[in-house]
Amino acid sequence: MHRVSIANPYEYPLEFQRLKDAARAVFEGEGVRACKVTLAFVNNEHIHRLNKQFLQHDEPTDVLTFPYTEPDAKTLEGEIVIGYEVATEYAADRGHDTSSELLLYAIHGALHLCGYTDTDAKGAKEMRSKEREYLKALNLPDIAGE
Repeated sequence: MHRVSIANPYEYPLEFQRLKDAARAVFEGEGVRACKVTLAFVNNEHIHRLNKQFLQHDEPTDVLTFPYTEPDAKTLEGEIVIGYEVATEYAADRGHDTSSELLLYAIHGALHLCGYTDTDAKGAKEMRSKEREYLKALNLPDIAGE
């Protein structure tokens, strides 16, 4: 069973079901047998604080993932923290809606929990390819970066 929940402490207007479905599509597509994952949508101050505390990056970011188990665990558990304000700004800069950007971030974070990384050129290329695969599967526009 793929359990995906949403934490929305700042009460942003979210498409809860579509966001859950996007993350579930990744877990199912990547062969995850069972998961218990939370998608948390936070403001710039909140994600900035987490980014600085855990990655020593002194800025807001789009997505942070916190795996609580290994990717091949019987039940994959973790949290995907998404910067709502970053998504809004980036979507406006790129000329598409915030909803699509948030769905991309849900996919991106789910891929991280499945073990994908984008810390080097090869990993980033593979990550973009996987993002495109899931965007297409969900009939979403290809807004994955290069």
